[in-house]
Amino acid sequence: MRRIYLITYDICQPKRLRQTFQCLKNWGDHLQYSVFECHLTPTDLIRCKAELAEIIHHGEDQILIVDLGSVENRSDELVQAIGKPYSDMAAPCIVV
Repeated sequence: MRRIYLITYDICQPKRLRQTFQCLKNWGDHLQYSVFECHLTPTDLIRCKAELAEIIHHGEDQILIVDLGSVENRSDELVQAIGKPYSDMAAPCIVV
């Protein structure tokens, strides 16, 4: 069963920042600068965390993973926005 995870990061060094972004791009949808929404199985979550752990400097960087519940029970009100409206990413985001 897939669950929705909000993954945010604060990375101190530009090279690790790019590597973190590229890693998470493979796992989910880029919502904002350092925020991804990922639909992951338990195995996917373990693999994603392992990949991220290899990239970051554990004494300087931080990654937060917030479990938002199952994909099947997702509500349209799961994410609320102030200002520009939030739109669910139907297609993968391409950054050039």
